[in-house]
Amino acid sequence: MNNQMEYRRGRHCIFDLHVHLVFVTKYRRGVLNSEHIRFLAGVFADVCARFDASLVECDGEDDHVHLLVTYPPKLAVSTLVNSLKGASARQLRNRYSVRTHRNHLWSPSYFAASCGGAPLDVIREYVENQRTPQ
Repeated sequence: MNNQMEYRRGRHCIFDLHVHLVFVTKYRRGVLNSEHIRFLAGVFADVCARFDASLVECDGEDDHVHLLVTYPPKLAVSTLVNSLKGASARQLRNRYSVRTHRNHLWSPSYFAASCGGAPLDVIREYVENQRTPQ
């Protein structure tokens, strides 16, 4: 990706929203290998496409995965997360015999952080300086 901003357009908005997600396996059990993570990346990309979102990057280790997703403003991150975790667990279980705890691959919690754009201090200063004294 180049350094130039690439905005997406909706019917009534222009946006560039990214979220960094981390899903941890139940009890942080090390059940994932590199083949599983490659398979999960495909599942995550398919789920994102159904929500008009895009999987930008995906990788992980034996007990967690990191995702970078760009998504439209109409989509709640929690809705996306629920679909990502549900579909990935179901499809991974169907494809591979992955050891899970009582058929639960993922911990019910997750990490989500907005990312991209300018640092908050820069944005705060920009907003504060909108009305200049005349």
